[in-house]
Amino acid sequence: MKKILAMLATVTLLAGLSGCSYVFYPRADDYAEKAKGSSSVETVLNLTTMMEESAEASKGGTGNDQALDDLHNQFHAFDHSLCCIEEAKRETPTYALAVTHNKELWAIFKRVWKFKDTQPQRDEHLELFKTEIQELRSTLEALR
Repeated sequence: MKKILAMLATVTLLAGLSGCSYVFYPRADDYAEKAKGSSSVETVLNLTTMMEESAEASKGGTGNDQALDDLHNQFHAFDHSLCCIEEAKRETPTYALAVTHNKELWAIFKRVWKFKDTQPQRDEHLELFKTEIQELRSTLEALR
């Protein structure tokens, strides 16, 4: 029994520390591949465009509909891709600002998810999400 519990704890710990977004969100990898640009910054810029379009398409819906599921997977792909930007660019203040925008997006998305079944809160948070994406895109364009 102790071995089973130890193994379960180890697997849980490894899954939690590895990020596991592609284990729990396998379509995120597909979106990352679709967004592939000539550089890592181009890739994340392409993902911001995809996320903005999905956020707009999610308006008016309820529950975990297709548009919200797409946004969710795209957001995981973006989060993973943001960490893959070249190290020289990751050391700049502009990248630090992009990371701050990403953290703000996570806070907003958690609210979108909480209110996914409740209108008009869902749409209000999706609009805020879109606004934050636009600010993030401006930062990423400066990072080019």
